[in-house]
Amino acid sequence: MLNNKIILVTGGTGSFGHHFVEYVLTHYHPKKIIIYSRDEYKQFVMSNRYREYEDVLRFFIGDVRDEGRLRMAMKNVDYVVHAAALKQVPACEYNPNEAIKTNVNGAMNIINASLEVGVRKVVALSTDKAVNPINLYGGTKLVSDKLFCAANSYGGSDGTRFAVVRYGNVAGSRGSVIPFFKSIIDHGEKRLPITDYRMTRFWISLEQGVELVIKALEEARGGETFISKIPSFKITDLAQAMLPGCEMPEVGIREGEKLHEIMVTMEDSLNTYEYEKHFIIYPNYNWWGKKDIIPGGKLVSPEFEYSSGTNTEWLDVDDLKEKLNTDLDEH
Repeated sequence: MLNNKIILVTGGTGSFGHHFVEYVLTHYHPKKIIIYSRDEYKQFVMSNRYREYEDVLRFFIGDVRDEGRLRMAMKNVDYVVHAAALKQVPACEYNPNEAIKTNVNGAMNIINASLEVGVRKVVALSTDKAVNPINLYGGTKLVSDKLFCAANSYGGSDGTRFAVVRYGNVAGSRGSVIPFFKSIIDHGEKRLPITDYRMTRFWISLEQGVELVIKALEEARGGETFISKIPSFKITDLAQAMLPGCEMPEVGIREGEKLHEIMVTMEDSLNTYEYEKHFIIYPNYNWWGKKDIIPGGKLVSPEFEYSSGTNTEWLDVDDLKEKLNTDLDEH
């Protein structure tokens, strides 16, 4: 599907961008991959890492807030993967206007530029925090998700198709609990603070995140939200996996933090189909044609909710030890 195609990745110098580029270069023969981001130093580092692919990789300095620059970067592009965002919850709370400019206005700029130049398909990365949001970051990503789904109506029946991929914090990614615990352990501490003993999270690796994006690029027909089936774990079990026998003082939940990650709400269940390795939430509204259900899925029950706290698949301490030794090697 991606052979001899041109792909643009916004925020392409982040952890996801690095792994996406590596995955595509390993499994396909793209004509060109355009890395679109603001940090010239990260682009320099990335270009050195993939020096053998300099005939394929292109690096564009630009901001998703700049629609004109996006239009220029998207010229002749077949597929766009939108990974750029302001993601840190406290930073978004303290700088709300900046979060809106990047996460909401930036999404509109991606949509407008893609429609104008005739991109085939756009897949935007979302987050569990967009589900019943309790912080500004989640609120901006909810709006972004709605914009991308509704954008299919602008493309009409045969124009640019837009879809969303949703998952929580990737294991070991910046801002997640694993590097936080690791920094404490590296300083010789024997205690790992737990915000709430009941807290759970989903486990998804970079590899799984990239594979879900590839699936969306291949299968999306417009307006879908793709969600991987992944295991859950308890934060207390993660602490014991990283520092066996450690003390775990409960320090209280942080502002804007949830006890559990929720990917599919009960309200979304009426439009959610279960597949072998993923779920798809289909749009409530479909102004661009009949609702096109991808074959192989089954509508979930009306009471269904996909939450890390009520998941059917779990990782225990030994499972987490193994995951820490394997999945984190991707970083």
